[in-house]
Amino acid sequence: MSDSKAEILASLRKHLPQATELPSLDQNWTVFDDPLQTFGETLGTVGGKLELAADPQLAGRFLTDLAGELKSEKIYSRHPELISTSFDDSALTDPHQLEDVDLAVLPGRFGVAENGAIWVDGADLGLRVILFIAQHVVLTVPKNEFVSNMYEAYQRLDWQNANFGVFVSGPSKTADIEQSLVIGAHGARSLTVLACDWE
Repeated sequence: MSDSKAEILASLRKHLPQATELPSLDQNWTVFDDPLQTFGETLGTVGGKLELAADPQLAGRFLTDLAGELKSEKIYSRHPELISTSFDDSALTDPHQLEDVDLAVLPGRFGVAENGAIWVDGADLGLRVILFIAQHVVLTVPKNEFVSNMYEAYQRLDWQNANFGVFVSGPSKTADIEQSLVIGAHGARSLTVLACDWE
């Protein structure tokens, strides 16, 4: 080792930063009286939309109407009881086969009121690229599965068995070019969360 390299390394070792304890998670976290209502308001501020469905028939009707409004020709659904996939997805192996999906209907595990985010577990998606490649995404979340804050959200995650998961909030957005907001530049052009009020 050269003398200059040894000097640099020795100097770095002398000036190592002191270890600092992690902050306590025992905090006064924000808790909302009605996490679902707050979630809907927060989601709206980031460009998403919350819809409520009291039963599977209403949810199915809403999804069929939405597909019509969006002129969705290719639909991918992980909820065949609500709306059917419009193509044979039994042989899906290549993510590129989903590149022209207009509407994806996917399950979300729970929502977070403070930031309008939904936890989506990769095990629920089939090919996980669908969450990012579809033009429009609908996430279904049980109505009683909304928490107030990210601290509560992290308590619900299964760190031992999860392979992939992501918090999603609102449609894709960017505003870095000429300070113009562009929706759907790098992902879904719309995100709708369907809060389902049935078992």
